[in-house]
Formats: sequence, C-alpha cells, structure tokens
Amino acid sequence: MRRKIIAGNWKMNKTLSEGLALASEVVNIAQDEVPSGVSLVLCTPAIHLSQVAAILKSADRVFLGAQNMSEHESGAYTGDISADMIKSVGAGYVILGHSERREYHHETNAQLAARVKLALNKGLTPIFCCGESLATREAGEHVGFVNNQLRESLYELSAEEMSKVVIAYEPIWAIGTGVTASSDQAQEMHQSIRASLAGQFGEQVAGQVSILYGGSMKPDNAAELLAQPDVDGGLIGGASLKARDFIQIAKSY
Repeated sequence: MRRKIIAGNWKMNKTLSEGLALASEVVNIAQDEVPSGVSLVLCTPAIHLSQVAAILKSADRVFLGAQNMSEHESGAYTGDISADMIKSVGAGYVILGHSERREYHHETNAQLAARVKLALNKGLTPIFCCGESLATREAGEHVGFVNNQLRESLYELSAEEMSKVVIAYEPIWAIGTGVTASSDQAQEMHQSIRASLAGQFGEQVAGQVSILYGGSMKPDNAAELLAQPDVDGGLIGGASLKARDFIQIAKSY
C-alpha cells in the first residue's frame, strides 16, 4: 500500500522563531485532526532543522525534511549541506531537483542522480521533483520531457532502491501562478510516471512509489486532486506556511 504524504516546502520563508511556532502549531493540530495513514513532512530551511527536530520528537505522524543536499559527502563546498549533516539532526527526507533549484541553480539530471543515490545510501528518503514548463506542455512534449528526467536521474537505481523514493510531479506552469492543473491533467501525468516506472522496474515497484502533486495544491482543490487514483499526496508550497491550511489539505483524503 502506497504511503499518503503531505509534504510542506517552506522554501526561503520564516525566521527561526516563526518556523518553530509554525512547526509547533502543525504538531498540535495534527495530533487530533490528521487522518491515520497520512504522514506529514515539514521541509524547513536548513538553519531550522535541528530545532524543529526537537519539536517533532513528540509527533507520531509529522516528519522532518531538508530542502536540498549536496552530491558530495563532505569537503570544500562552502554553503552546501551534506546528507550526513541532514541525517545527524534527525531529518528523514530531502527534496531533490525542485524546479526552482533546477532553474536558478542549474542543477542537472546527472547531479540529481548522484544526490538521489547518496541520499538513499545514507538512509534518507528523497522526494525527487520532476515537471515541465508551460512551453514544453504547449508543445505537447511534457510526457517525454518528464520521462527523460526520470530516466536520467532514477533509472540507474535498483528496484529495491527505487521503491524507497518519493516522486513529486511539478507542473512548473502551476507553481506560484495561481493556476492549478486540472485533476484530469494531474492524473494523466501521475499515471504516465507510474507507467514509466513499471516499464523500468516492474509493476510491483511502480505500485509502491508514492507520487505527490506539486502544483499549487490548496485546501479548496486538494480533495479533488487527492481523489485521483495515482495522486498519493502533495508537495505543498505557499499553503504549508499556514498551519490550518496545511492540515486542511491533509484532512482532504
């Protein structure tokens, strides 16, 4: 049975005190309101991780994630964060390949392949992001484009390793624009991703991988998106910065 995951990507938001307050509020509300079988993940700025980890120790279904990591284990890489550092503060997840990292920091599929492999080797769960621009979608090339991202970053993994990866599909044209893919568009792409996984790793592995929708999911559209058979959760941006909105999305199952 696939994991149901609602992951909050705080991006570059919240001071430390604000972040601790938000994490505390999420934990307090989640205890009474989040359905069993749904996991929440808070992906905070790096400087928040260790102190948010202390708050989450008392939470049953709220987990901690980082927003990025280096493909290098250690060394002279100023400003980068290693898998061991993330693991050492108690985080279990790490977002890799977010569209903003790909665009602004020119991260490549090859880099991401190395990061996914390293994260898995260190016992972290990668949330691997993939998705297309508006131009790519309008050209009718979105399925092939996303499949290529999967192939170049994930398809050197073993079947066992792949079963431990979480995928987040991001229609880049629907991030921060107020536009959301329709539930049919989301299902089409999630189904395509799962079919691609099945072709490479087999139906059993493809059926185990949670595929999250990462394009402006909000309380008012979450239920329709999450009702789709291949949508297993969400990677939430803006709505994760308000505890009540974030929890409301998790309650939409």
